[in-house]
Amino acid sequence: MNTATHQTALLQEALSQALGPSALISKANNALYTTDVYSGNEAPGLIVQPTTQAQVADAVRISTRAGWAITQRGGGMSYTGGYLPQRSETVMLDLSALNRIISIDEDDLVITVEAGVTWQQIWEALAPRGLRLPFFGTFSGSRATVGGGLSNGALFMGTARYGSAADIVVGIDIVDAKGRYIRTGQAAFDNGRPGFRQYGPDLTGLFVHDAGALGVKTQASLKMMPMPEAAEYGSLAFASQQEALEALSTIGRSGFCEEVYCFDPATTQRSLDSATLMKDIGRLSNVVRSQSDLLRGLKEGIKMAVAGRRFVEGSVHTLHFVCAGRSASGVHDNFIEATRLATQAGGVVISNTIPKAARANPFEPLNGILGANGERWAALNAKVPHSDAAALIAATEAAIDPYRERMAQHGVTMSFLYIAIAQHIFSYEPVLRWFDEWLPIHKAVPEPAHLATLKEPAANPEARALVDDIRSRVVGVFAQHGAASNQIGKTYPMLSSLNPDTRSVLSALKRELDPEGLMNPGVLGDFDLPGLE
Repeated sequence: MNTATHQTALLQEALSQALGPSALISKANNALYTTDVYSGNEAPGLIVQPTTQAQVADAVRISTRAGWAITQRGGGMSYTGGYLPQRSETVMLDLSALNRIISIDEDDLVITVEAGVTWQQIWEALAPRGLRLPFFGTFSGSRATVGGGLSNGALFMGTARYGSAADIVVGIDIVDAKGRYIRTGQAAFDNGRPGFRQYGPDLTGLFVHDAGALGVKTQASLKMMPMPEAAEYGSLAFASQQEALEALSTIGRSGFCEEVYCFDPATTQRSLDSATLMKDIGRLSNVVRSQSDLLRGLKEGIKMAVAGRRFVEGSVHTLHFVCAGRSASGVHDNFIEATRLATQAGGVVISNTIPKAARANPFEPLNGILGANGERWAALNAKVPHSDAAALIAATEAAIDPYRERMAQHGVTMSFLYIAIAQHIFSYEPVLRWFDEWLPIHKAVPEPAHLATLKEPAANPEARALVDDIRSRVVGVFAQHGAASNQIGKTYPMLSSLNPDTRSVLSALKRELDPEGLMNPGVLGDFDLPGLE
């Protein structure tokens, strides 16, 4: 037995004794942990699935004392290398078994959950009580976890009005690299309970969006709210990107909606049944009926006819929004105003199939982890103030232009998603798509019946290399424009983008919590620590 094998065996035995043999996942079952949705090749040396917060602390303490690194995996939906090891001497913590709802305090509107609880679990627990979270989940919420969302910036459902997961958390429990048990928020005080977050420095904020660099999240307390009693849904088509995005920003700033997002033509065609789209575009009577008076309806019909050729050819951007609240009349007023803002920007009302369907079942099975024809995809994202969005998009498109010919040659395509966040932020998500052999997660996550309808493509290393090049170039553009991103993982140069004094403060915090650099090495960038030299 060589030295490395002997050290692994010793650590495995120590973890087994402390946590029990059932907490260790065997090598035979570890393919799923070697890659994320995008890439990966270094397998973790050991995989541990703790079932209690105490077991997390024991696993971290034992592993780091042995000089091994720690990574943390929740729902496994990262496409930025967030939980992937950089070396074999890594213990990966699978936190999906930390899946208990600790308490639901209806009087104080606070829910406390373990880190492995999914957004869908919370929705299903709260809905019968007439409650929900303000931000209540992601597209991948049937699998994505609270711990992962707080580490990586979960957003979408409710985001236009209420922000992201970071905006609704009032306290977190964290285990640092020394095995210390750190609590933030009001619950951290003697006789305190989760409630008000800002009593003294906001320690909670320090651990949000850290991608696991500062510790392992084991528990979180989140704000709740009464379930809205009324909702209305709007969808509009635009003949140009500029009009659609101007409408997105205008409606986003207004605060009328809980969700506001735009699809480019390619995403629109994938998401909206073509027959439905063409019915709305072809029948001007639909447009007339959607307006408050006949004259206005006729004007909108003429507007659609003028743009008709572009619509019919499929070059249509669509905007979708959800208005929700406690008062049906108030919600309707918001809906009318949001629709007015969109039509003023050049939008034409179409069927509201997309936002209505998304709200009807917000946590669909994750069959969309693969494209409709079995293709793979990977997203990037940038968040900037609304007034910076046009310049960012123009610079990104200019950076992509030199790749167009090679993209066509290798079957690489792009689509784009645009989201309004908390009234003041514009989110831009380019999504690359290409045909390539599937990774383990692509085979494990979709429903078997759905997967059976798809054919796995052949390996396509040329397309994969091209996608890598484009991603790197786009990430560079985002950094040049001072954009923020969620799911930082090991993809975005977060640390190197900070000004020196700010970076030194963050590095000092890292040294206190993780002096050997063993908590998810490489995530956020390269810290100047002994373990990362």
